[in-house]
Order: sequence, then C-alpha cells, then structure tokens
Amino acid sequence: MFICNVKVNGKLWFKIIMICMGLIVLVIFALSLYRLFLAQEEVISTNDEIMHSDITEIMPNNYTNILKAVHENIDSYIGKQIKFSGYVYRVIDFSDNQFVLARNMIVDSQSYVVGFLCEYHEIRNFEDGTWIEITGKISKGKYHNQYIPIIKIDSINRIEKPEDEFVLPPQDTYIPTSAIL
Repeated sequence: MFICNVKVNGKLWFKIIMICMGLIVLVIFALSLYRLFLAQEEVISTNDEIMHSDITEIMPNNYTNILKAVHENIDSYIGKQIKFSGYVYRVIDFSDNQFVLARNMIVDSQSYVVGFLCEYHEIRNFEDGTWIEITGKISKGKYHNQYIPIIKIDSINRIEKPEDEFVLPPQDTYIPTSAIL
C-alpha cells in the first residue's frame, strides 16, 4: 500500500493564480493596443493612395464629406487641385467674379444649397442655375470676416444637368484627414 500526503500551501496557490490573471490582463491590453495602432495605419494608407493623384474628382457620394473636411481644416488643403460639378449659385453680396458651385443637399425632406465658393473672371457669362464642371485649386480667403476655402478655377465647362444632382449630408462616421485630396 502506497500513501501520499500532499500539503497544499494556500498562500502559494493564491500568488500563482494572481500572477496568471495579471499575465492574461497584460496580454489582452497588449493585443488591444496592437489592434488600435494597426487600424490607424490602415486608414492612413487608404487615404495616401488618394493623395498621390494630381487632380481629385469630387463625386456626389463624397461631396459633403469633403466639403465639411476642407471647411474644418482649410490649411491642410491649400493648393490641392480638385474637379467637380454643380450649378452656378450667386448671392447678392458676391463680387462679379464669385459664385458658389452648388449642389442641393436633402435633409429631412428639405433641400439646402451647399458648395464651395469659387472665383472665375468670366463667370458672368454663365447664368444662375447653369450646370458646369470645373477644375481648380483650393485657396484660403475671407467671407464675412471668416476664413473659408475658395476655389480658384483653372478650367470650366458647361454640362447637362446630371441624374444624381442631389447630395447626402456628411456621414457621422466620416473621419476627415488632410490626405483625402
């Protein structure tokens, strides 16, 4: 007959369990940090592909997101060349060479005019409501004592009214970066 007597030290087992739990928490924390930095790197690399093009075309599906991003951080976008379409919209206090290249944004069954303020020396040849496509560079200017982006137009073409004339409001999940354009 063989008898084995094992004495269990309670303090030792408690220490071992606490060390194991601490290691598990440390591993989970390290994995969380790794995923956080990996996710940021993916966003930056996705936007870097867009930044390398010479001219960025703004489409109806990203129109208001880009409009919002540029207005919120003008200095990051100065000198970027963009191409987009809209209709000529003037306000009474604009100078002869200023207009908004506008689109209508639908929010809760109401339509709002949104767009970039543009400057072009020959714009008086285009009536309000005329659909055009422009290529130009983003600059910084003042309107009613606020700094806003102003598009200095390089080329302008009259176009037909597109099927997708309306734009959606900016997305709440949209993360603006200067690398968009």
